[in-house]
Amino acid sequence: MNLLTLAALLLELMGVSHSIAVAQPDNPLSGEKRIILKGNKGEQLDIGSVTFMPGADAIHYTLTIDHSHFTDYFLSMKEMKCLEGPELWCHLPYPYEQPRTVSTDDFSWLAHDLLFMYKKKGEFGANFWNGIYYKMTIENGRITGVAQAVDLNQLAAPPDDLTLPPFGEFERTDIEPQPRFLPFVEIR
Repeated sequence: MNLLTLAALLLELMGVSHSIAVAQPDNPLSGEKRIILKGNKGEQLDIGSVTFMPGADAIHYTLTIDHSHFTDYFLSMKEMKCLEGPELWCHLPYPYEQPRTVSTDDFSWLAHDLLFMYKKKGEFGANFWNGIYYKMTIENGRITGVAQAVDLNQLAAPPDDLTLPPFGEFERTDIEPQPRFLPFVEIR
């Protein structure tokens, strides 16, 4: 009898379902996962972690960004944490209250916590219309995402309804990933 079978048997005896015991370790929406931003030339930056906590009504998450990879910039009268590469890739976390929940087919709130703005290093100020939103899905047991364009100026004032993500399907535009510095995200 192998160790996994023995553990499942013990859990069954304690009243825990075997399918839950086996599925949990590989569940992309349970436990702590690393957030990796990926570039077109093989770049991979581990920028922090997200911890998923399945509950009775929803899957909640907490996000921890590791700012050791970021450089401080003062752009348009605002201090920003930016990743340096062919472009500056500045993290702009969602500034308003939100539920911090996800589901297997909706990562909107997590994407709002992973908003970025990009700009050329030599450009003056911040270009908030150059916003990046990662559209995410579950693929092969991992959360993956591709960059879409959003106008971050929409966040200058809080949305009327704080329970709905402001960057819905019609506020986002697909972009060509080739010219962007870090157009992909993987959470594993």
